[in-house]
Amino acid sequence: MTNHPVEMYKYHTWANQTILGRIKQFPPSVLSQEVNSSFPTIAHALNHIYAVDKMWYLVLTGTGMPEALQMCMSLNESIPASVNECVKSFDELAGHFEKWLENQADLEQTILLDNPYAGIRQTRLSEIVLHVVNHGTYHRGNISTMLRQLGHASTMNDYALFWYQEPVKSI
Repeated sequence: MTNHPVEMYKYHTWANQTILGRIKQFPPSVLSQEVNSSFPTIAHALNHIYAVDKMWYLVLTGTGMPEALQMCMSLNESIPASVNECVKSFDELAGHFEKWLENQADLEQTILLDNPYAGIRQTRLSEIVLHVVNHGTYHRGNISTMLRQLGHASTMNDYALFWYQEPVKSI
């Protein structure tokens, strides 16, 4: 039986690798070129995906959301200087996520989530994993638009394409 949150996280990892692989094909300056979009540069957009992924990973592994947010706020200031730096950061975090998913017996377990922006609620771990994936998908779309605005074609990284790819790693 397929564990859908785990499968979706595998997709998230693959899609991040796919868009980063595409960005690697362009001159390094593409990361820092300013564009009139949701983020001032592609580096800022990638950094945002990473910072939010890291924040949710901390929540999933037992850190309270207010503390996790505080810990990851500084990540917004450390914009990556190269695509290779992004790849390394994303790969390292994905490895932590994958290890956590391997050891997590019950993704339907609930935790009390204290979201400083929205309040307190019971939330399933699977909902958080799916949110991480959805958030990344949304912002990879921003990055695709930013690439087009800079005169470059993006690359397809839809979930339906992921179905036909070799597995990234077995979780």
